[in-house]
Amino acid sequence: MDERPSGPRSALLLLRFLAELAMLGALAWGGWNLSGSDPVSLVAAVALPVAGALVWGRWVAPRAAHRLPDPARAGVELVLFMAAFVLLTRSEPQPDTLGWALAMLLLYLLSMPARRLRV
Repeated sequence: MDERPSGPRSALLLLRFLAELAMLGALAWGGWNLSGSDPVSLVAAVALPVAGALVWGRWVAPRAAHRLPDPARAGVELVLFMAAFVLLTRSEPQPDTLGWALAMLLLYLLSMPARRLRV
């Protein structure tokens, strides 16, 4: 029997994945704009999304070996998304970055039911 997600479940998982990608992109963009120094900005633009991906992969991802139970997992998710939101909105408060930050949070909120799905 085919175990691939279908229908609404697939849509939720896609929203979830897009929210995660937007979060990693926001961490990179915000990291790049943290400093006026290009070398420091480059390190931050690489280190922040890598750290976010490592935390997500270790404690949040559906197939994580050390997946946290709720509410701890929800807390880690919230910290990552809010850190990305703050970094993005504080780094360059332009309409397009604010729109990106709000869209990221909207995707995250819409994908909340996918948190319970097993992949």
